[in-house]
Amino acid sequence: MKKHLKRMTAPRRWSVPRKVSKWVMKPRSGPHGKEEAMPLAMILRDVLKVCDNARESMFVIGGRGVAVDGRIVTDPKFPVGLMDVVTLLKTGESYRMLLDYKGRLQLVKIDDKDKGWKLARIDGKNVVREGKVQLNLHDGRCLLLPKDQYRTGDVLKIEVPSQRIVKALKLDKGSLALLTGGSHPGTIQTIEEYRLRRGSGSNIVTFKEGFSTVKENVFVVGEKTPEIKLPEAKAI
Repeated sequence: MKKHLKRMTAPRRWSVPRKVSKWVMKPRSGPHGKEEAMPLAMILRDVLKVCDNARESMFVIGGRGVAVDGRIVTDPKFPVGLMDVVTLLKTGESYRMLLDYKGRLQLVKIDDKDKGWKLARIDGKNVVREGKVQLNLHDGRCLLLPKDQYRTGDVLKIEVPSQRIVKALKLDKGSLALLTGGSHPGTIQTIEEYRLRRGSGSNIVTFKEGFSTVKENVFVVGEKTPEIKLPEAKAI
């Protein structure tokens, strides 16, 4: 596997300039895939612009000045993905990673009361020893529960870093969902129907707005109103 990445071939979800230099930092293997996350040092330099160059960003990160989901991170290549919360400890500012209207990763500034929790989608589950249920979340987390009470596709509102479950958002009719792929990325839609398919085909989610997509593109963010603060739409 190559250790380097050219800017021109960087994932389309990265909101970074392409022609200012030849190379860009490649994220390390971690809770998110390369296509779904950005390295922490590049976020400080190219997105938040709190550093002028990579050396400064690595100095801040190595000095224990940045936390992700409530835990201090000292790896400049640590991948930051959807719903992760980045906190600058010196200034006290916090940001949540979301998607803009073009499906690109974008940080949204949040209040102090919102930095202690995040939303995590259940991407899989299995039964382990003593009949306990292990939930596999979209950000690499695993939660162990005494009984099966959630479905794949549901979203949990959890405290970070304790991982205590605060609330469950069901993948069901009437819920609000953030689309992470397809033809309408970064938009909030209202679920009309969740249809299960037999076989190896993807399950389909239909929306009141008149279109549908596969379940993998749907991230529930609220019941009547979104739990998260959304990116501001740009004026036309």
